[in-house]
Amino acid sequence: MTNKFETEVIHSVHTKQQGIKSKATPIYQTSAFTFNDLDELEGFYQGEGNYLYSRVGNPNTDELGQAVAALEHAEDGVAASSGLAAILAGVLAVVRSGDHIVAADDVYGGSFHMLKAELERFGIETTFVPFSDLDNVTNAIKPNTKLLYTESITNPLLRVEKLEEVIALAKTQNLVVLVDNTFATPLHVRPYELGADLVVHSATKYIGGHSDVTSGVIVGRKELIEAARARVINLGANLSPFEAWLTCRGLKTLALRMKAQSGNARMLAESLRENSNVEKVYYPFTEADQGFGAIVTIELANHVDTDQFFKSLGWVKIVPTLAGVETTVSHPLKTSHRALPPEAQAELGITYRLVRISVGIENGEDIVAQFTAALELAVN
Repeated sequence: MTNKFETEVIHSVHTKQQGIKSKATPIYQTSAFTFNDLDELEGFYQGEGNYLYSRVGNPNTDELGQAVAALEHAEDGVAASSGLAAILAGVLAVVRSGDHIVAADDVYGGSFHMLKAELERFGIETTFVPFSDLDNVTNAIKPNTKLLYTESITNPLLRVEKLEEVIALAKTQNLVVLVDNTFATPLHVRPYELGADLVVHSATKYIGGHSDVTSGVIVGRKELIEAARARVINLGANLSPFEAWLTCRGLKTLALRMKAQSGNARMLAESLRENSNVEKVYYPFTEADQGFGAIVTIELANHVDTDQFFKSLGWVKIVPTLAGVETTVSHPLKTSHRALPPEAQAELGITYRLVRISVGIENGEDIVAQFTAALELAVN
């Protein structure tokens, strides 16, 4: 029987321990696991036991990795301490010093900084090009290129990646494809099913969903996940049991939350598109009947005072992140993309007037009214 997503998301989460019939998975809040004797200890290293030390593995972190892998229909998955930690583990599962990466130029600023500023210190070069024209990607590929890196929906300008085309190009060049699927979630897109080798989530966002945990997950081909798991373990990027448990608890309501938030986002985007105080609305209107994700990005009109707009939002809070059940806003130029060089910010359109809205589960009409009022109060 093939279950729908709403059923899968509930029943993919639960680690069942032999002889224990708890409805919810217990929290294994322990740094280490015990052994009866040295033979049993040695058995772990011979593959006969599951757990030794929570940095190496824990039932709660395993549950999270396996649950997201099941939703993405991937072979395996591993949890990490953050979305960036999961990205790092995935990248280092593929490349080493002397290798080259081609990445989309409009990815999340933290990913840009890690690839450009950190990994290049270790001899891993990244070329950033617009993936909107795949000729740019083809022209950027070098003999030592090993990986193509992009996002299913880019942050913050919400370009929907042509994943099938990117993956087809990668296959002709024998390259690995890593896709950050944080904004879309497996409800909207499953890149692994389309042929991507690795899929990453900042589970801090929609997977957890309640702004109370920092975590990441990477899923994909089994041999690549084994390599990523080794990076998580050996670089100390493991997730704590309690945070894994919290993320799994949040995951169960992903379908309900994401449908409500995506519907509200489309309503808000359509309203703001007609508002004379908004210069431009970034939202993938044509991708699905109910919209495509729960983020709306807007560029304020010239006659709107950006600072006053942020001061006039009332119950809509300013935060540097996204995807909680509450509607929030962020300022990409000052937060997520502040590390980009000014020329890169300008080329992408990351300006002072750009606002990223993370739409929540409140009443949709209330959300629209709040932003309409804030815009009116900020008119010069």
